[in-house]
Amino acid sequence: MDLPVMPPVKPMLAKSVARIPPDMHYEAKWDGFRAIVFRDGAEVEIGSRTGKPLTRYFPELVEALRERLPERCVMDGEIVIAREGRLDFDALTERIHPADSRVRMLAEKTPASFVAFDLLALADESLLDVPLGDRRALLVMALSGVTAPVHVAPATTDREVAQRWFEQYEGAGLDGVIAKPLTQPYLQDERAMFKIKHERTADVVVAGYRFHKSGPIVGSLLLGLYDDGGTLQHVGVSAAFPMKRRAELVEELEPLRMEDVEQHPWAAWADEAAHETARLPGAPSRWSSKKDLSWVPVRPERVAEVAYDHMENGVRFRHTARFRRWRPDRTAESCTYGQLEEPVGYDLAEIFGPQD
Repeated sequence: MDLPVMPPVKPMLAKSVARIPPDMHYEAKWDGFRAIVFRDGAEVEIGSRTGKPLTRYFPELVEALRERLPERCVMDGEIVIAREGRLDFDALTERIHPADSRVRMLAEKTPASFVAFDLLALADESLLDVPLGDRRALLVMALSGVTAPVHVAPATTDREVAQRWFEQYEGAGLDGVIAKPLTQPYLQDERAMFKIKHERTADVVVAGYRFHKSGPIVGSLLLGLYDDGGTLQHVGVSAAFPMKRRAELVEELEPLRMEDVEQHPWAAWADEAAHETARLPGAPSRWSSKKDLSWVPVRPERVAEVAYDHMENGVRFRHTARFRRWRPDRTAESCTYGQLEEPVGYDLAEIFGPQD
């Protein structure tokens, strides 16, 4: 492979802002794996956000990219998997598996797509120093008439349209809106774009915590919600605290600390089979196999308000929740899934439009 922009490339990043800024280029924020695709003739490589190769995990996509991309190019985009008209991040994570046979089975069962939103090189020319507006025009031209599973990310310079996307597209599993300055070159590994993500709040039960890697202070709070059957389900964690606050949390939760996990609703957390019927902390996975998943149980009586962007499959927080405050006015039993706001459904086909 001999391209004007060679792997590894660290993608340009975004910083969070509260509102959609004016006078920019706007795209939907895709909830998938960020990927830099390199094609030089028959050779295709897919690099992850960290620069590690993703190529072997998406064999069906490699073939599609070889057939549909320009002969020599480098593109920035997102690998996604869609099910029933919306993005499915869980299906995407299942593809990162050491067994080639399983990867190929899943490639047939849940094929991936590539959504291109930037062009970093074309033929023998690097476009890293070219303004975004010009790169976008070249991208649209290079992928004119492209067919699924390769897509060009819809974009607009109309802020009102971007606001409408922000409100509608969540129903298809998208994650918000990205805003990019039109005159900006491609700045590797710099937070030079802006992301506007959905944020909601929920009252949750704090049912335990894990220690911080630096010592006996809180690393993360374990959060729960009651389902319709009255079972406390683990829905995620809240982990971003100043060091002083981490120590304070240990003291605040000490009166609720349980010496024996056997009386806790999540007593079966270490039993792998129990995870098949309940959501418990410490679920085994290929992502966490080497991590210390032990935790300190506390009586599930304390209620906290947390902010979150959206739910994964309606059962857990997709990302780490952000602690807002304690809610002494709420009872633990009142913290149910029923309080959560559900986005209005929206079909991915409406975003991409008709495509062969």
